[in-house]
Amino acid sequence: MEEQHETLTLIEEITRNDGSKYYEIGNMVQNGRAELAAERGFIKEVRILELNIPHSKNVIKYEHFINTHYKMQTEAMDHWEEWKRPPEIEEVVQTILKENHIG
Repeated sequence: MEEQHETLTLIEEITRNDGSKYYEIGNMVQNGRAELAAERGFIKEVRILELNIPHSKNVIKYEHFINTHYKMQTEAMDHWEEWKRPPEIEEVVQTILKENHIG
């Protein structure tokens, strides 16, 4: 997969249709796609918790993971693609959440 160059700038809380929630590090484009996914019933809700997060080493590490493993969904999406994280990347995300006093 060709690497994308998305810059991650915000933290959001996504509510799945079963009511469970998870945190995601995203950007305004990805957040817009999540809003669209909620309108289409693929997820229940998305809310931005923190805007303009610091571009820390951990954010850069997660950005690289997302850019090499996922493509930003288009407006033509027919489902919501939750970014699955291996344990070492989940640790990075948990650290980002701590750095930003979330979770």
